[in-house]
Amino acid sequence: MAQIKIKQIKSRINAPAVQKRTLDALGLKKMNHTVVKEDTLSVMGMVNRVRHLVEVTNA
Repeated sequence: MAQIKIKQIKSRINAPAVQKRTLDALGLKKMNHTVVKEDTLSVMGMVNRVRHLVEVTNA
């Protein structure tokens, strides 16, 4: 399965609690933190929820 690289590009300060929990579920803790995840529907759904806070590229 393909992998994607997810990088947090904006701060979680002032983000709603549900978006903060989504960032935690993705494994993103701070700005400029990058994680590599499998390209699945559930991961893409989480990315879509916080799309204004993250940047997604192919790994």
